Amino acid sequence: SANATPEFEGRGGEELGTEIASTLYRVFSCESSVDLKSLCINPREHCWVLYVDVLLLECGGNLFDAISIAVKAALFNTRIPKVRVLEDEEGSKEIELSDDPYDCIRLNVDNVPCIVTLSKIGYRHVVDATLQEEACCLASLLVSVTSKGALTSMKKVGKGSLDPESIFEMMETGKRVGKSLHIALQKILDEEESLGTSRQKVGFLG
Repeated sequence: SANATPEFEGRGGEELGTEIASTLYRVFSCESSVDLKSLCINPREHCWVLYVDVLLLECGGNLFDAISIAVKAALFNTRIPKVRVLEDEEGSKEIELSDDPYDCIRLNVDNVPCIVTLSKIGYRHVVDATLQEEACCLASLLVSVTSKGALTSMKKVGKGSLDPESIFEMMETGKRVGKSLHIALQKILDEEESLGTSRQKVGFLG
């Protein structure tokens, strides 16, 4: 959104949008992230295609971390209607959608990674950097971590360089922080899920 920062006015946000899209593509290109077989309707013919739209309303640092958390939460809440493939005598196939809105399947998000951004400042690195800390940072390392602490991808951003020793330290920190992040996120998602229809609706869509 152009309201997120003055830099986004006009076509100013296109470059960042492209970078976010390419980063998410890289993170989710790992086969184990999402069980693609669960999206199959009819082998080699029909399948569900999921699109994720991200709208940035405010820029306050750690965009990739926040986006990855939002994506995992969205996939957790995704409901895919159950369908049946009917074939007539002539061999033509027709897809029939279930009339029951609760007759649906859910995605397994256990292996969906979250991104942890580690910002190098001097000889140290920080997690969840503020805008002031980001201004002092010459290079950052983005690591995508699963709930079991496995690294699925890694990307360096910024104009500065990172020495191998720093990279290994940042990777270990990213694994540890990533596991804690998944635990905290899953706890919140489970709490929201337990409320069912009684949960309070928040925001202009409520």
